[in-house]
Amino acid sequence: MGNRNRLDLYHARCVRIGAGVLAQCALDCAATGARRVLIVTSAPIARLADELSEHLAEQGLTSTLFKGPDGEPTRADLSAALTSAQDFGADFIIGLGGGSAMDVAKLVAALFGERQTFDEVVGTGLLAGRALPLACIPTTAGTGSEVTPIAILEDEAAQLKKGVVSPFLIPDFAYLDPQLTVTMPRKVTASTGIDALTHCIEAYANRLAHPVVDSWALEGIRLIGENLEIACNEPDNLSARENMLIASHLGGMCLGPVNTAAVHALAYPMGGEFHVPHGVANSLLLPHVIRFNAEEAPERYARVAHMLGVADSGDAARDAAAGIARIEDLSAGVGIDRRLRDVGISSNALPGMAAAAMTVQRLLQNNPREMNEEQALRIYEAAL
Repeated sequence: MGNRNRLDLYHARCVRIGAGVLAQCALDCAATGARRVLIVTSAPIARLADELSEHLAEQGLTSTLFKGPDGEPTRADLSAALTSAQDFGADFIIGLGGGSAMDVAKLVAALFGERQTFDEVVGTGLLAGRALPLACIPTTAGTGSEVTPIAILEDEAAQLKKGVVSPFLIPDFAYLDPQLTVTMPRKVTASTGIDALTHCIEAYANRLAHPVVDSWALEGIRLIGENLEIACNEPDNLSARENMLIASHLGGMCLGPVNTAAVHALAYPMGGEFHVPHGVANSLLLPHVIRFNAEEAPERYARVAHMLGVADSGDAARDAAAGIARIEDLSAGVGIDRRLRDVGISSNALPGMAAAAMTVQRLLQNNPREMNEEQALRIYEAAL
């Protein structure tokens, strides 16, 4: 396992970290010569968007808000956001929120001007460029979307998520401000934290694993293991909140050169058909996919366990199993649902989900162990 011959790295031009860096975004926008800024956000965090608008106004910039969905974004949401940007005459785009808001903002910045349609760029490397400058400001600590070359939308007709992968989607500016995450509900803190953990684990235990990316993934795993429960139990703890943002960012950095694998492929139908939050879907599937994979890469999963605080016994298989138990305990400790039936999925739905998961080959091909439709069905059954 591993890819030591080639590594393509893409990063945001400027990443600012620390309490209060939200205000710096307005200065950076003004420095680009922008005059009209579209802020893509969601209703629950409109207060933060208003605060950002005030900072922009202080720098002489005009802004308007596009309030997208609270849940997973759809093609209809993207169409509405593009219309808003065109009508306003935006020359700079900001994504403020969780992965949903940031993914829509990334696609608006890329597709503004209608040079390409969403259908034309679904897949890898099909985007011709980005039309407008872009900044992303996460208010959750999970997707790492502020640094990824990926944007995901739900195709309502297909009941499946579709992804655009391109270095042109990586923002020019990213801001990790822990003050913006303290009002996250416990449930969102938990599910987004497990999402970040899944990014790191799947990038580390991956056919394309690379030593440089390994270092990011392992540090992200360590930070989440040490800080997720604190962030859930002490929401005003800025140190834990900042560490979770950094871990999420590290997980996002892994997605460009390596990306995720079977957990995410199997999670996609759960979001597309049943609208299960992405982090919750990952949490439900992660232990079961690791059990499936562990025999193929026990040393890798043992190392994951060690970063989560499991003592090194010298037996990789034993430590990998202990790591699975640690992940299950962590999910239970922060209050995430444990079974598919807890989120409204019945056994009748599983065969269709397994078939749908098999269409996500861009991720399944990264998995340490090859997986077929029957094996995917067995994993869903184990998680039911």
